[in-house]
Amino acid sequence: MKPGKFITLEGGEGAGKSTNALWIADYLRAQGKTVLVTREPGGTTVSEAIRGVLLSPELPAMDADTELLLMFAARNEHLRTKILPALAQGTWVICDRFTDATYAYQGYGRGISLERIAALENWVQGTLRPDYVILFDLDVETGMARAQARGQADRFEQEHTEFFTRIRAGYQARAAAMPAHYPQIDAAQPLEAVRAQLQALLERMLQADQPA
Repeated sequence: MKPGKFITLEGGEGAGKSTNALWIADYLRAQGKTVLVTREPGGTTVSEAIRGVLLSPELPAMDADTELLLMFAARNEHLRTKILPALAQGTWVICDRFTDATYAYQGYGRGISLERIAALENWVQGTLRPDYVILFDLDVETGMARAQARGQADRFEQEHTEFFTRIRAGYQARAAAMPAHYPQIDAAQPLEAVRAQLQALLERMLQADQPA
C-alpha cells in the first residue's frame, strides 16, 4: 500500500493552525483522501497527559532541557501509536505542530543547541520527516493579540514578546533553507484569503501525488 503523506502545520501563537487544520482535512477528504488530524504535544492519551504538564500555567518554571525531553517523550509515543500506523495504512496525517516547533520554541526561543535537538530528532524519528511543513507566518503583535483573545493563556502564551520574535525568526530561517519544503501562508490575511492560499497549495500537493 502506498504510504500516506505527512503534513505538519507550523507557526507562532495565534497564526491560525488549529483553525485551519480541520478545513484542510475536509478539503482533502473531498478529494478522496483518508485523513487523520492530530496535534503536538499530544495526540494520544499519554502524550496529552504530557501536554498538560508542558502547558500548565499552574506548575513552577521547568528547566529548558526538561521541557525539550518532555516534548520528545510525547512525540515518541505519538509517532509509535498513532502517526506511523496511520501513514503505513495510506492515511494522510495533518499534524498541528511537530519537530519544527521544537527547533523554533526550544531552540531559537529557549536557546537550546540545535545540534542537541537534531540528535533527539534522529533518535526518536529515524528518517521520518514531514512531506510538507505549512508555515503560517504572522507578525508577533497580531499573533499575541489573537492568542490573548482566546482566554486564559497557557505557559507558553505567557512568554514575553522577545521570545516569540526569536521563534518567528527560527521558523523563517528553516523555511529559507528549504523553501519548497516549507510553503508559507500569509496568516495576517482574512480567513477567506488564507483558505484560498491553502487551497492552491493543497491542489499542488495533490497533483504532485499523482502517479507519473
